[in-house]
Amino acid sequence: MARTTQMRLIELMTLKQDITEVIAFLGKKGVFQFEDTITASGEAGQKPNKEKEIYQELQQARVYLNIADRTEVNLDCSLPEYDDFAKAKSILDSVEALKKRESEMSESLKRIKETYREALAFSNLKAAYSDLEHLSFLTLRIGKIDPAVLEELKFAIGERAAIIQLGNDKSTILAASSKKGRFALDTELKRFGFSEMEIPKDFKGIPDNVLEGLKNQTLEAEKDLEKVAEERKNFADTHKDMLFKLLESYSLAYQVRATENKLESTHMVYRITGWIPEYASASIMQELDKLTEGRIAIREFKPSEVPSVAAGHVKVPVELKHGSLVGAFERMIFSYGSPIYGAIDPTPFVALFFTILFGIMFGDCGQGLVFLLLGVLMALKIVKVGNWNKFAPVFIAIGISSSIMGLLTGEFFSNESLLEPFAEFVTGLFGTPRAPILKMMPSSNPESIKNMFMFFGFSIAVGFVINSCGLIINILNNINRRKIGSALFGKTGLAGALFFWYVISFAIRIAAFKHEPAVYDWIIIGLTLFLAAYGEVFERIVDGERPVLENGFGAALIAGIVEIIEVISNYLSNTISFMRVGAFALSHAVLGYIIHTMTHMVGGAGGIVILIIGNAVVIVLEGMIVAIQVIRLQYYEFFSKFFNETGREFKPFKFSYGESQE
Repeated sequence: MARTTQMRLIELMTLKQDITEVIAFLGKKGVFQFEDTITASGEAGQKPNKEKEIYQELQQARVYLNIADRTEVNLDCSLPEYDDFAKAKSILDSVEALKKRESEMSESLKRIKETYREALAFSNLKAAYSDLEHLSFLTLRIGKIDPAVLEELKFAIGERAAIIQLGNDKSTILAASSKKGRFALDTELKRFGFSEMEIPKDFKGIPDNVLEGLKNQTLEAEKDLEKVAEERKNFADTHKDMLFKLLESYSLAYQVRATENKLESTHMVYRITGWIPEYASASIMQELDKLTEGRIAIREFKPSEVPSVAAGHVKVPVELKHGSLVGAFERMIFSYGSPIYGAIDPTPFVALFFTILFGIMFGDCGQGLVFLLLGVLMALKIVKVGNWNKFAPVFIAIGISSSIMGLLTGEFFSNESLLEPFAEFVTGLFGTPRAPILKMMPSSNPESIKNMFMFFGFSIAVGFVINSCGLIINILNNINRRKIGSALFGKTGLAGALFFWYVISFAIRIAAFKHEPAVYDWIIIGLTLFLAAYGEVFERIVDGERPVLENGFGAALIAGIVEIIEVISNYLSNTISFMRVGAFALSHAVLGYIIHTMTHMVGGAGGIVILIIGNAVVIVLEGMIVAIQVIRLQYYEFFSKFFNETGREFKPFKFSYGESQE
């Protein structure tokens, strides 16, 4: 069985003059995980990072120029050269000048527009305000108000006063009432947020030529602002490539600097320690030696040669190396936890079990082809759904398995008749033609009920295989780690496995072969259950740990009794849990039958709409539910058998465009 990737600890001693190139090389290769770094609060962690400052300024310039950013680092890019700083400064200075001009023109336009609006507000007032104000029978108020409440103000005042709009934007008004009604007018105006304006006594309004001049100034200012915007666009077009080259270089440079600031060093020498996969070790060391022209000291250690690893203080990082199909299922492993270094790699099992279980529970040839097509389009990058494109092989796998199950159950987009010729052809090769090959929909026919129970039995059999694989992996992992006691005893050791296997075979013999329980059956079941329940005691004996009864005889006895109940309940629940596979397969068939029936009942265009919507809902919602159930079965029934201890995922140092390694 495949195990986790063999790792090596590498210690590099490099001169200060080479450290930047060495870190850049390691970041581009992406196969080296740093082991020893000092804390960010240390002296090195507070060193300046000028490259980061330049990178951030270049990003601000890119945003101002309205240039869409890149999402991935170009690993072919180089560190900034001597003249790149001058190029960056030139671009930043030009952008700053553009930004300043645009800001000044924008502010100027804003002031001109405000003046123009104010002038328009008083363009209708031709009589001298002082002449109006001294009318003995009239009270006048001129000021600002929120246009949103103007109509409410008019309604509240009613006929007690007149409200005259002085401008087109409804924000400047003249309110007039009789002298008797001035207190009521002022009260209402105050309630609605009216702000009175100071008006010169001889003010008679704005001359038409002034208004025309302000209007022309506004148009000129808008044109000037448009010219600056066009200039900004032209600048972006001509400097885009150079800007991205500088962004990539300084993105690389500031991540190198951030990493360099964390390393142990003297005045002249830097020490780098980290993990690297064995398959890449030789080539990386050769390239480093060539890169530094021999000015680097390299030492390589096996994990067993590292004292901190042998003492259990440090865990060796775990890498799982697969092809694109199996590799697409890796995140399912690491989302639960990392395997222990040197353990059996469970990813191929997860890929196989996930594909089979999903196909059984989601059996429809047409709907499966949708997943298959989506997976192919994602793999070809025709359909892009962010980080989900890396799971394209998963969609392809479940699409194939669902389509195969659909061929067996005779379902094609919830239609049970389209695949009948295929089913009759296949079954005709082995006897009487019939359709479908595997009948899922229950009926009053006794044969149908029998088939349904047989399918539930098949689901439990699949669960038995998955549970057994988990137990075998756990036993082999413990043997490999020299934990013989854990491999032989306990509920997930050999004793627990034998108890589980014998009970299943015992039940099959009774149900299928009319076996009469014998004394030896109960002896084997009782002995294996005893060794599984009291496994901790026997583990300590075999592994030489003392005292054997760590907490005394009474505590061990009670713990064993509790463990007996747990062993029985765990294996029972682990087995029965897989009945949900059959239940979901049956519910999928029922949903398909309902959609098919409703389509025929409505008929015509309405039936087609129901068919499309029904299948879409099933693909999206039930597809998600089935995926969650499969993951649950993997986590709780499979992983729980051997994930007794989690390891440490291998996360190599590599550059990501715009992301710091700090």
